[in-house]
Amino acid sequence: MTDTLVTTAFDAGTGVVRLTFNRPAALNAIDVPLAEAFLAAVTEINDLSGVRCIVLTGAGRAFMAGGDVSSMAGTSEQAGAAINAILDAVNPAILLLRSMDAPVIAAVRGVAAGAGLSLTLMADLVIAEEDAKFLVAYNGIGAVPDCGGSWALAHKLGAGRAAELMLLGRTLSASEARDWGMVNEVAPDSEFDNRLNRMIEKVAQGPTRAFGAFRQLIDRANGDRLADHLEAERAAFIEMTRTGDFAEGVSAFLAKRASEFRGR
Repeated sequence: MTDTLVTTAFDAGTGVVRLTFNRPAALNAIDVPLAEAFLAAVTEINDLSGVRCIVLTGAGRAFMAGGDVSSMAGTSEQAGAAINAILDAVNPAILLLRSMDAPVIAAVRGVAAGAGLSLTLMADLVIAEEDAKFLVAYNGIGAVPDCGGSWALAHKLGAGRAAELMLLGRTLSASEARDWGMVNEVAPDSEFDNRLNRMIEKVAQGPTRAFGAFRQLIDRANGDRLADHLEAERAAFIEMTRTGDFAEGVSAFLAKRASEFRGR
């Protein structure tokens, strides 16, 4: 199964599906076409029989460098429309992935920022190449995490470390992300594929139905329903597009200069 912006490959013998974000020239930043291709790919995966493990990765130098900020430029109405169009596809894709029994592994090379960090955190297991970097990035444009980022940050890292990433703009190395509990395994580039394949093999040969039930129990134990939280994130992000700081953040990002936020 192949799409220009997302590629998927299913090995019926092992039950492993590899989904690759395929916009390498833009570091796989999400725009509306990529978001819609992601949803289409996840929908196709959901229709497959015998899926035992799903691997998310990015083509080129990055896992995903967040949302395509250029699509959020213009008036607050234009930014809000772009964000809604992206989340109309990404949010259902996330919920569908987490409704499946097959565990999801994020294989991270390069940067996982913004929405890329959110999608990494939404995976069940994460393996990172030792030079990978992890950052919230939304603080840089005066916005809030979406794609489940604030839900997963609170549940996986706790409020204190989530605040450190957002308020102080921390960028974590792969080893720091492992120490924080964000990443399960770190590997040098020369060993990355072998270590990833060992993780995939272990997961794909496990009790898939039990894994799915386990994920549902963990999500319920975390309290706030993910579906409700995704919509709360959307509402908060749209509200931020009406602020002067968001306009400044987007302008500064596109001009490659430091933001000058004024708190309004």
